[in-house]
Amino acid sequence: MRRKIAVSLITIILGHLSLFAFEISFSINTENERKPISPYIYGTNQLLTESENWSLRRSGGNRWTGYNWENNASNAGSDWNHSSDSYLGGGNIPGKAITDRHEVSIAANRASLVTIPMAGYVSRDKDGTVTQAQTAPSNRWNKIAFVKPAPFVAYPNLTDNIVYMDEFVNFFVTKYGNASTAKGISGYSLDNEPALWVETHSRLHPEKVRCVELTDRSRDLSVAIKKVDESADIYGPVLYGFNAMTSLQDAPDWDSIQEVNSYEWFVDYYLDMMKKHSDVAGKRLLDVFDIHWYSEAKGDNRITQSNATSQKDRQARVQAPRTLWHEGYIEDSWIGQWGQDFLPLIPAIKKSIDTYYPGTKIAFTEWNYGGEDDISGGIAFADALGIYGKYGVYTAAYWQLWSSTNYSSAAFKLFRNYNGQQGRYGSMSVQSNTEDWEKSSIYAAQQSGTNTNLHVILINKSFTESMDATVSVTSPISYSSGSVWGFDAQQSNITQFQKIENIENNQFTYSVPALSVYHMILSPQGSTIFNSPGALFPNNRFTIAESSFGSLRFSVFLPKAQQVKVDLFDVQGRLVENLYKGYMSAGLHSRTMTTQSASGIYIAAVAIDSEMFHQRISKQ
Repeated sequence: MRRKIAVSLITIILGHLSLFAFEISFSINTENERKPISPYIYGTNQLLTESENWSLRRSGGNRWTGYNWENNASNAGSDWNHSSDSYLGGGNIPGKAITDRHEVSIAANRASLVTIPMAGYVSRDKDGTVTQAQTAPSNRWNKIAFVKPAPFVAYPNLTDNIVYMDEFVNFFVTKYGNASTAKGISGYSLDNEPALWVETHSRLHPEKVRCVELTDRSRDLSVAIKKVDESADIYGPVLYGFNAMTSLQDAPDWDSIQEVNSYEWFVDYYLDMMKKHSDVAGKRLLDVFDIHWYSEAKGDNRITQSNATSQKDRQARVQAPRTLWHEGYIEDSWIGQWGQDFLPLIPAIKKSIDTYYPGTKIAFTEWNYGGEDDISGGIAFADALGIYGKYGVYTAAYWQLWSSTNYSSAAFKLFRNYNGQQGRYGSMSVQSNTEDWEKSSIYAAQQSGTNTNLHVILINKSFTESMDATVSVTSPISYSSGSVWGFDAQQSNITQFQKIENIENNQFTYSVPALSVYHMILSPQGSTIFNSPGALFPNNRFTIAESSFGSLRFSVFLPKAQQVKVDLFDVQGRLVENLYKGYMSAGLHSRTMTTQSASGIYIAAVAIDSEMFHQRISKQ
């Protein structure tokens, strides 16, 4: 404890004195590398304070492998005495452990990702510890079947000792609609961490999973799900970590598979088999390639451990996200030593996807870098969120490791609720670069159009030096000023800092203290975005695009089908013109609408379901 306090005091003293500084140049080009940022990357498994403005919640983890949706029984496996019990809640009402979570998400306009068991058995009862002698098949377990050979019923049969997975999905579709509707479940995970079933769930799957077994089960369960809800995303194989990616944790049949194939790692095999199965089925059976990533990087200790508090641990933590993308960066870990053929990780997975199953998306449905209550963790989490957006990750769901989460929470809020009024980072990633990725990071995004605010995330990773940043923006838009929000080593609460007022020719300088993360919102000349409390509408955030010469261009990325309404108001808040009203399907939409209003200042307002977004515009 004394050592941790001493390190914190040194950081605070150096941060306040700002005795040292380094100069660095950053560049942004809003016309290059434009790509939509999936809103699903701001997801979670636990809700923390809920002021993080989560976009997705996953119902996943070890408990869900043995989850019986008919009575809400589940099994903890080796996490807790192999106990079958009522831990997940829901009482005896079918599916209620999930519906309770999903209805909270519906109210928050948050998507849901649900785990479907696949390992063979689920808990029959809530009677506590399952002994080794009661390993499945026994009267402590119900067998699962992917397809019910009879019509679905409103209330499942609790006495047939079989739990049907397609009926489980039908339960959701009947209650909420399919994945393409406003309230439907967005996606389904094909169980959880199958390479560890033999360790975590030895009472229901006592032998090591085989590669062929896993791909066959994945095929059959996906076919069953897609038959009920073809619009749902299928996530698989939900691998726990790097050994599972390389060999499915040394699966018994991996060596023989490699002998007759050219697969470099299990990722290749799984994608190839799912593509071949999809071709036979006549439909895509894998939408999202899903892995978990708890960094193995270390300083004195592995950075995700609770004792990883030394200066070396903290320094390793702020660099660790580079393993996801940075060619030539090698972290200090067994993965860095032995797994260099598959690093950086995101490009390696994309290469496999392009080779074996093009069009498959990438997800990290559990991830953590440790230090959740330390500035080093705040920096690592913010860096990872920037990476997910810049490199096209589709879904990411944070997994809480420790009880105190002040800095991990701050990182999410900086992207999703920086001003306490749900102000968000942009939805369209644009090109951004720094001279030195070891000392700094930069990410930039606009909203879906072009004549909008430019959002810039600047990270100073130095422990001792402030950063005199020169930011140069190449854009057809001239930016005149900017607001700045962020957190630093002194506090995890997001604070508004000095405004940027010296932008000339789209270039400015700004000082960023040691160990700080800043979110800068640059405003175009002649256009003001309202981000302060008390503006015209309650949710002061913006996802539409540009106006010019009698037209309004509206661009939006919708995670699911939603009701959309676009209106024009005068500056007193009086309705001037209705421009659009209707349902839009999931995906990226762009629409140009002609207005009949006279020249002047207006408020363009977009209502998406119950949420309101707006921007002040000048019509010429």
